[in-house]
This record gives sequence, structure tokens and C-alpha cells, in this order.
Amino acid sequence: MSSNSPSYTVLERGWLSSNSIVFATGEQTAVVDTGYCTHADQTLFLIQAALNGRPLNRIVNTHLHSDHCGGNAALQSHDPQIQTHIPPGSSKAVAAWDEQALSYLPTGQSCPRFGFQHLLNSGETILLGDSVWEIHAAPGHDPDSVILFEPASRTLISADALWENGFGVVFPELDSRDAFDKVAATLDLIERLAPLHIIPGHGRVFEDLAPALSRARSRLDAFVTDPIRHARYGAKVLIKYKLLEWQHCEQADLLQWIDQTPYFAILQRSFFTAVPLKDWVDALLADLIKSNALAQQGSLLLNLD
Repeated sequence: MSSNSPSYTVLERGWLSSNSIVFATGEQTAVVDTGYCTHADQTLFLIQAALNGRPLNRIVNTHLHSDHCGGNAALQSHDPQIQTHIPPGSSKAVAAWDEQALSYLPTGQSCPRFGFQHLLNSGETILLGDSVWEIHAAPGHDPDSVILFEPASRTLISADALWENGFGVVFPELDSRDAFDKVAATLDLIERLAPLHIIPGHGRVFEDLAPALSRARSRLDAFVTDPIRHARYGAKVLIKYKLLEWQHCEQADLLQWIDQTPYFAILQRSFFTAVPLKDWVDALLADLIKSNALAQQGSLLLNLD
């Protein structure tokens, strides 16, 4: 699905892959965020269609979670001249390809190796298509994330810092690092920017900033009050994401994946130490089935979109 404006096309991808924003006019063609690796062929096709024959000059990643940069390698392989821009806090990990620091090992997700040439330094600007966008640090969901703001049209690329109905899992909190205060500060920054148009990392483009901020702050307050609620939510998101990738699996295979994925051990040790792993996972699956995120047929788990 896509929606158009005079200067960019938003490719609304769903939850396995982030939205991609394609700039096909002006001096610097660009794409902001490239989806998950299993969608790489689709990503390449969609971007080429949006560019309508023009070469892609720039890849810009708001942050380096696998659902936002998993298409980088495919795009770079297709055209080695593409210049890739990433947040500076992630640069050393990308240069060394440290999959632990980049979160791919802890989350049990995949991302083909890619390179970069430029950094998205907060306080600077970047030319995308025919417009200049401000770069703002937006820690919280990811400590190194940035958001992009175009002041003339007051358009914000908010990544996972703000969705129409919330924000992304606060991953540092799952790893026992305080970050809820950073989420609050980023929401305050977005309020000061006062965008008229918000392009989130997932979901549709929206314009009603005040109610979105109110919903996000209410959600944040609930997580601050009850960190176990956030930990349970994070665990369910990781399971749902893997089922989005696999579409179906045997429950025993999911248990094996969970047993091999470090974030689950961290979460259980920090928040659910009194609950045996299988009982904890059964409770998470029951919640996902109740919310119609998954279905179960015997021992087979099925993703429900």
C-alpha cells in the first residue's frame, strides 16, 4: 500500500517490515528504512517502481533494528554506488558487524551484513529528494534512533518513537537499562516540533498529533508503573515477530528458538524468575491467542495477521 505527496511516497509495509519512505524527485533520491530481510526482493521491487527509472542515491536508516534495515544489503548489492546513512551510535557495531550489539542475536532475528558511508548526526540536516530534513536524536525504543523533520511542511518521520497508537517496545528496558525517561523526553521533543503530518515506522500516516501523544504517554505511564507489564509485552512482541517471519511452526520449535534467544533468558531472570520457562511461554501464547494474534491447532502455531 502506498500514499503519495508531491515529494515522497510512503510504502506502508505492515509489522514484519517497517514502512519505507521513497524520495524520487530532486537532487538526491532516497529511501528511509528498508524493511526486514525476508521482504528484500519485494522492497527492491517497490522502491524501483516508486523511483520510476531513476537510480537510488541514498539509504537512510532511522535506527538499525532488523525490520528497518534488513533490505540494506540487497539494495547495496543491486547498486554499489548507493550511499548509506546511519545513526552515529550504531556505527562501530556496524563496522565490526557485532550482531550482539546490533540486537540481532539477542532478539533471534536476521539481518544480512551491510556497510555505511555517512552518519546522521543530531542537529545536522540531510537532503532527501528536493527537501532538507532536520536530524533529531530520539532515544528510547532504541538508544541510537533518530527522527527526521521537514520544517516547511512540518512533516515528521517518527520511526518507532511515535505511532498513531503508541510506540515501539523500549528494548533497553528489557535488558535492565533505564530508558522510559528517554521515551518521555522524545515524546516531548515531538510535541515541540509540532508536526502536521506524521509518518510512523509502522501503520498509516496520520495528522492528529495531540491524541497520539496522549495515548503514547498513557501507555508509557502504565509501563513505568508496572515494568512487568512492559516485559510481558516485549516478550509477546518478539514471539509475534518470529511467527510473522515463519507464519507457522510447531510449539516445540518455538520453545527451542526461545531457549536459544538471549532476551528471553534476560526477561525471565529479571521479571519472571519464579515461573518455569514452559509455563511462562504457555501464558504468553495464551495471551496472543486470546488477542487473535496467533491460532493453535494441536501443537501447530499459526500466525494471524
